[in-house]
Amino acid sequence: MTTLSVVIPAYNEEDGIEDIAQRVLDVRPALTKVGVDRLELLVVNDGSRDRTAEIAGRMDGVTLVNHPTNKGYGAALKTGFGKAQGELIAFLDADGTYPPEYFPQLCQEVLQNGAQLVVGSRRSGAESHMPPMRRLGNFIWSNLVTVLGGQRVIDPASGMRVFRREILEQIYPLPDGLNLTPVMSTRAVHEGVRMKELPIPYSERLGRSKLSVVRDGSIFLQSMVWTALTYNPVKILGLVGAGGIGIAGLVLLGLIIARLSGVTELGPWGVAAVFTALVAAVIGVNLFALGTTFNYLVTLFVKRPIRQGLFGRPMFKQPLERQFGWMGGVSFFLGLLVAIISLVIGIGADDIARLWLYLLGGAMLSLVGVQLIVYWILSRVLEELSQREAITQESLQVD
Repeated sequence: MTTLSVVIPAYNEEDGIEDIAQRVLDVRPALTKVGVDRLELLVVNDGSRDRTAEIAGRMDGVTLVNHPTNKGYGAALKTGFGKAQGELIAFLDADGTYPPEYFPQLCQEVLQNGAQLVVGSRRSGAESHMPPMRRLGNFIWSNLVTVLGGQRVIDPASGMRVFRREILEQIYPLPDGLNLTPVMSTRAVHEGVRMKELPIPYSERLGRSKLSVVRDGSIFLQSMVWTALTYNPVKILGLVGAGGIGIAGLVLLGLIIARLSGVTELGPWGVAAVFTALVAAVIGVNLFALGTTFNYLVTLFVKRPIRQGLFGRPMFKQPLERQFGWMGGVSFFLGLLVAIISLVIGIGADDIARLWLYLLGGAMLSLVGVQLIVYWILSRVLEELSQREAITQESLQVD
């Protein structure tokens, strides 16, 4: 017997809770056709100050769970997940914006097609009345999750989902606020959960929405980035670092072109560009190296293979951080050589002021070289620590 537990978080929803709860109860015949034998409906009253609890509590087929105070959308959902008895768990909002009539389709995807998490997508082709600003924010979030997780996600913030109970252990912990849904999507992608998105129609709620586009949008963004950092730090830090190195490379190319064109002096904008390039290069190399190092720390905590590559796959046959040693040594000595030659030429020609750019470049190369060597040593130590347990167990095995 398959049971579907539907959780509805409700905070001051007296105008709509009865209608949406009844609509959920009315899909029982359709659920039976796709293999769901029993429906459990839990309404989590999240400290409402109106008649939400009274209305939901008197409905047949509804299990009411009360929070004495308002704890947040995510907290209400997690309370419902903990109380749910079903092998399948679903949730949707109490304001009637999501169509519970689509639960049979979402359940069918789980029961018959092997999905572990099915998301009702508001951006997959069905009629949607999502406001333009929210649509823009969702577009940004979906592309962010796609880039960070290496898997296409269309609607990471959808509030209508069906999933198998057993994935909760994989996707927890989840936040207490409205950002539970994007964090759930981000964690599911990184945990390898089989996720499917199905198009659903969406109706904007009547009255004032509890979602602030700017405030909650920034929270969504931060929470997705921080969640991704706990899985594959080099994906974020490496991309930012690569951007800094790219800026430095463009400035260097501009300087070479200017010199070949006969320009021998830098004006104020030229000096500013050189300063920007030097700072961007040092920061870029450090962030990239820091990201690869953090990946070893992550694997020490989660006991998983180290993730590599900025685009979901290794960029090189050997992890790049294994090359930091010789790269750092070459950079350090090259910078030292440039500085020494510049000093010798400057002292001999008595015009060292004209060689400041070469001296600055030499100093930057030397500093970057030292940083790469430090990160190489650190990554080697962390790699050994991450493999120590497996090597010990293998060595102690008796044939």
